[in-house]
Amino acid sequence: MPKPPTTLLAELTYRCPLHCPYCSNPVDLARAAAELSTDDWKRVFSEARALGVLQLGLSGGEPMLRKDLEEIVEHAHRVGLYSTLVTSGLGLTPPRASRLRDAGLEHVQISFQDSDPGVAEHIAGIKSVDKKRTAAALVKDLGFAFTVNVVLHRANLDHIGEIIELAASLGADRLELANTQYYGWAYENRAALIPTKEQLDAAEPIVDAAVRTYRGRMQIVYVLPDYYQQYPKPCMGGWGNVYIVVAPDGRVLPCQAAWQIESLAFDTVREKSLHWIWEESEAFRAFRGDEWMREPCRSCERKHLDFGGCRCQAFQLTGDARNADPVCIKSPQHHVIDLSAADVPYRYRVIENEVAST
Repeated sequence: MPKPPTTLLAELTYRCPLHCPYCSNPVDLARAAAELSTDDWKRVFSEARALGVLQLGLSGGEPMLRKDLEEIVEHAHRVGLYSTLVTSGLGLTPPRASRLRDAGLEHVQISFQDSDPGVAEHIAGIKSVDKKRTAAALVKDLGFAFTVNVVLHRANLDHIGEIIELAASLGADRLELANTQYYGWAYENRAALIPTKEQLDAAEPIVDAAVRTYRGRMQIVYVLPDYYQQYPKPCMGGWGNVYIVVAPDGRVLPCQAAWQIESLAFDTVREKSLHWIWEESEAFRAFRGDEWMREPCRSCERKHLDFGGCRCQAFQLTGDARNADPVCIKSPQHHVIDLSAADVPYRYRVIENEVAST
């Protein structure tokens, strides 16, 4: 039997007021009509806690677009989940932020696109910088734990020093500097987003120095891009080992990008319990352990360190999720990693009815 999961990411909606070209949501986005109801989400959180989950991320899209967010947060708090709101900050007004705090929300993560306002709003595809700064000040005033998240790519990586200073000036407790992972809209835009090796080499000492400067005041997490690594990351701590994602329509996934693996059928919480899906579903059992592995993974000394890498990336780039992640230098398909860059326009993320609620 698998160990209990520790973390649930609840993607409450795919709707979002931003149009970021690096978004990992599906390109064929589900409409609001398919979203789980308030009662569905409450049941999911109760089942998750009974299963062993401790950490809850409330994400999307933009979770603030759910008018029942406060009710959802209150239930999560009641059953004993530590909740993080992952948000653009748009729609986080003083009344709503106060209601969320009173409902039991502990942690807020706000995304920023760049330290340069013009570049930030070009990336987001919408005027948003002033609202994000206002939301960050509100989060600090109300005493939430506060994380700033910045997705890095060719357009903003040269500003990494200024981005770090921006997060510090906003009073962030934690800064996530996450190089783009190429799924969903990001995969569509990879030629426009992928950084150069020179940019990455220049960024690393800046981050290292900042980690030393801000130690004890602001935690800095720097996630390197897969495509430039010799070995893949231990994706999500291993497939179906610690992490559960519930999509807006109720499908249960081992990671945010697993929807793209067409060879798997993902069960939904509308029809099955979270407990059954975690322990018995074909999708979650597909890549647990190492029995599924082919060479070179099967005999590799790293197979219990990186679990063969990302199954989604293997499927996306080789057509078969059982193959070694082609990021790995040992993969026979390593040559498919494309580092080609091009100055082409972004294909912006678009979905109907993207209006922030208050």
